[in-house]
Amino acid sequence: MNAEKVVIGMSGGVDSSVAAYLLQQHSSVDLTAVFMQNWEEDENDYCTAVEDFRDASGVCTQLGIPLSSVNFSAEYWQRVFADFLDEYNAGRTPNPDILCNKEIKFKAFLDYAIKTGADKIATGHYVRTSTDADGKVKLLRGADASKDQSYFLHTLDQQQLARSRFPVGELLKSDLRTIALDLNLQVHDKKDSTGICFIGERRFSDFLKEYVATKSGPMITTEGDTIGEHNGIAFYTVGQRQGLGIGGLTAYKPEPWYVVEKRRDTNTLVVAQGHDHPALHKRTLYASKVHWIRQQPEKDFHCTAKTRYRQHDQNCKVVPESPTTATVNFTQSVRAITPGQSVVFYDGDECLGGGIIEYAR
Repeated sequence: MNAEKVVIGMSGGVDSSVAAYLLQQHSSVDLTAVFMQNWEEDENDYCTAVEDFRDASGVCTQLGIPLSSVNFSAEYWQRVFADFLDEYNAGRTPNPDILCNKEIKFKAFLDYAIKTGADKIATGHYVRTSTDADGKVKLLRGADASKDQSYFLHTLDQQQLARSRFPVGELLKSDLRTIALDLNLQVHDKKDSTGICFIGERRFSDFLKEYVATKSGPMITTEGDTIGEHNGIAFYTVGQRQGLGIGGLTAYKPEPWYVVEKRRDTNTLVVAQGHDHPALHKRTLYASKVHWIRQQPEKDFHCTAKTRYRQHDQNCKVVPESPTTATVNFTQSVRAITPGQSVVFYDGDECLGGGIIEYAR
């Protein structure tokens, strides 16, 4: 029996490093590794790609796994970053990590791997898969609930999932770090990456100013009183508290202010006081670009959903309006539903799919 040829995406972090080691333990796997460069850097960039490649190279040398590097910067700009800018210019708050997984890690990388003769790719994502009676692949939450990344992979299709392996999906993060320490991997205590690589340690507003045309405008209360001026609605998101610059207004109660709405047509930012102000809570949202992983629902159904990654599951009823749109009615109101972010649906541990939030009411 011929060994299965697998190419693992090495990020330079502990997750992909341990994933590579676990795959290497299978005699039925012929393993090679690839480091993906997704952003063209210069001396002023803050991305950690150089350090990450060095770490990936060190781990692969230690494990004896051949490593190559491939540049997907052009694909990233065309398929991910352009959409990122369009969304911010439209006054919305996108999640580029979701699109990066769909278009780069599980499309550009998968296509590259197949062209080089691979049977499958592998990553260090905390998810699991299984196959149903009809031969379709289910996407399941990772065993470590605090690290589960199914939210970010909800746009994957059957072909992408069938050709992907997720070796660390059954592990707890603490156990994974123990394995890395026992192996004396140089990345065993490396901090998890956060945020978007090309933004790095820069202030997000400074980065955004380089690419998005913005102008200041009125900041008003839900009652219509003008209490300040914003720097451009692209720099704010629903539910935001920090950085509003309106603290200490003597005419109002000494409570924190929060963004509750962005009105692009009038370039107006609406704010209100109190973490649980009614304007921050909605019961219904409308989603576009809805993708179903395993099967298209034919009628309304009940499930749970998340409108942001770290959110607890919320009970809801999904009403499909078309193959790619849906209305979602929540049993209880949900705080800070944000246009441009994703709503992702679950049935227990199975991730059913999701879509882009257009608006909430």
